[in-house]
Amino acid sequence: MLPDKDGPRVGGGHTSPDGEDPSVTLFREYLRLRTVHPEPDYDAALRFLDRIAEELGLPMKKIELFPGRVVSIMTWEGRNPTLKSILLNSHTDVVPVFQEQWKYDAFSAFKDAEGNIYARGSQDMKCVTIQYIQAIRRLKGQGQKLTRTVHLMFVPDEEVGGHKGMETFVKHPEFQTLNIGFALDEGLANPGEAFTVFYGERNPWWITIHCPGSPGHGSRFVENTAAEKLRKVINSFLDFREKEKCRLNTSECLTLGDVTTVNMTMVKGGVAYNVIPAEMDVSFDLRIPPTVNLQEFEKQIKQWCKEAGNGVTYEFAQKHMNQNVTSTKEKDPWWSTFSATCKAMNMTLEKEIFPAATDSRFIRAIGIPAIGFSPMNRTPILLHDHNEYLNEEVFLKGINVYERLIPALANIPAFPDEA
Repeated sequence: MLPDKDGPRVGGGHTSPDGEDPSVTLFREYLRLRTVHPEPDYDAALRFLDRIAEELGLPMKKIELFPGRVVSIMTWEGRNPTLKSILLNSHTDVVPVFQEQWKYDAFSAFKDAEGNIYARGSQDMKCVTIQYIQAIRRLKGQGQKLTRTVHLMFVPDEEVGGHKGMETFVKHPEFQTLNIGFALDEGLANPGEAFTVFYGERNPWWITIHCPGSPGHGSRFVENTAAEKLRKVINSFLDFREKEKCRLNTSECLTLGDVTTVNMTMVKGGVAYNVIPAEMDVSFDLRIPPTVNLQEFEKQIKQWCKEAGNGVTYEFAQKHMNQNVTSTKEKDPWWSTFSATCKAMNMTLEKEIFPAATDSRFIRAIGIPAIGFSPMNRTPILLHDHNEYLNEEVFLKGINVYERLIPALANIPAFPDEA
């Protein structure tokens, strides 16, 4: 459970005439911005964030990594800016919608009688963006001065792999100047009472297997065809998929992030009904947990290709190899502060490996600890789904959580190597 909503009203004003909390009004305003792929309106998001920075009295830095792809950073300088800083990261883009499948316009931020706010991005992850902002607004309004600097970072293109966003930015000189010691980024909702926190991610591998074979007329039994090889490849991958699915379903201690998922996503080949093709391709989406030896796993793929027949090869469209995880040991100062602060709010935490991929993977890959956390309990997981929604009370309680977490993390005393 979370503490009841408390503290001063946020959002730069009093409750609106219809009784809506101004934080909710701001959240709904942000949800209406159509930062949706394939053509996200990033300019609208930048204008919105510029206004917020002005309201909070925080400097805003913008770095254009690629044309139209801008990373924005608001900075609340700490009393000791030489210490490692805290990063509050969020992405501004959202995935496409199939409007005919939605009850309401996906960009209207419609609120029903139960206080459920329907909009693309309500869970992933515009809620967290506004929760960061409103928590900072409260803390500044209370006159708090934090020891460490806090950066609020807003990045583009997370939903399309992050290449023109965080993946590139972590190698940028401006990123180095932020001197980040610990990062918070997005997580997932939890349908139960607990809150899920993610300390690592599975590695996405996107692979295409190329199967050459003997061509011929569709009326004959041609030997060594591409389709026969393709069938063996598919069987090998999907047999392995079944084993991993069985592991997950028969173990009470495993979550989705602990097993390797395999999904066949594309098949290509053939020119006509009566022509046996000279080549066929099959593609798979693999998500591999950090506990798996990646070199051994690739050897297994090579073996499957060899068993399928002569000339079968593979190539990767994506192959992430970093297996860094963030420490969740009690002796770790970042984790112990995070978990103790949550415990003080009567929150139960469930630690997991994130089943998909977020910008946290790029942050962890350069050695910075990062926790994926979206304070949404009693909420179905609806990211990327039709009728994505978040209840306003859950959203408001999330602001309280960050109001406690941000100063707790930013007031961690200097470590011996920072003195």
